[in-house]
Amino acid sequence: MKKTRQWFLAVLICCIVPSTLLPGFTSCSGAQKPSLSDTLIPLPPDYSDTTMWITSDLDTEGTGADIFYVVSTWEEDWTDSLGRTSHYADVWNPEHRRHMAKEINKVAAYMAPGNRFFAPYYRHTTLDAWVTQNTDTIMRRTRLSMADVCEAFDYFQSHRDQSRPLIIAGFSQGGMATVELLRHISDSTYGQMAAAYVLGYKVTHDDMEECSHIRPAQGESDTGVTICYNTVKDVRYIKPIIAGSDICINPVNWHTDATPAQLHDTITITVDTTHHVLVATGYSASEYKPYKNLLNVGDIHSCEPWLYSQCLQQNIAVRTRAWRKTQAPSF
Repeated sequence: MKKTRQWFLAVLICCIVPSTLLPGFTSCSGAQKPSLSDTLIPLPPDYSDTTMWITSDLDTEGTGADIFYVVSTWEEDWTDSLGRTSHYADVWNPEHRRHMAKEINKVAAYMAPGNRFFAPYYRHTTLDAWVTQNTDTIMRRTRLSMADVCEAFDYFQSHRDQSRPLIIAGFSQGGMATVELLRHISDSTYGQMAAAYVLGYKVTHDDMEECSHIRPAQGESDTGVTICYNTVKDVRYIKPIIAGSDICINPVNWHTDATPAQLHDTITITVDTTHHVLVATGYSASEYKPYKNLLNVGDIHSCEPWLYSQCLQQNIAVRTRAWRKTQAPSF
């Protein structure tokens, strides 16, 4: 407990406008830095440096979870003063850090209360890779990003109180990282996990066959499970690179079937059980502007952490209590 508290860095939780972002797919296990001699690779993060984290300890009763959150994609390709192009966010760049902090702080505003919240800065792959919709490009570039996330998680895991329940969550590219972390963690760490939340990214049959730690949630309170969903206005707008998932659960009523659920009185959320996505009706999503004719064009990618924030906050508490009741190990 003392060791964990000493490691915490207090931050101010604030509400900021959400992002318009996109994920990808790669492997973190044994990840290697990409050999891109013609590009600029930013300096790596040092996760023993508290400035590489946004954290918050709001578990005043000692009954909450430790939440590890992975931020989504904020940067486009950029050039340095020498004209070199980079395909990665720079964790030492104040502007890049401000961008990531916008999302992290807004997510922390609803995930952190009653819990301990940890979110690392990492060299996420820029939006330009996803715009190509080229799997080879995405896999090659995201190796570096996923290696950063795995390193951050290992540092976090080695310093936290492992008798506490663990929540892993991420949005968009952070959702991809959440899937990768489920491959990366040990069986012992998996036993500490109350749930993993893959927001705005896909979980495939191949993922589940390759990783026994990925078990689709079946209801509101099962533990050791993965929650995954993507939202569209109609199934014809599904973006396979993001939302080509083989599992889906409705975060409003926690059904995996087509039982509709009412959200905010005017919005109906229904699982399409054929395409494994959420279909939203009665919701214009006009606050999320289209991005390069790829995002927010019939899909509602940018809504995923925000539209269901109250549902997610409540569900984290439900699964944390369930884990503590039935799965907490003896120490």
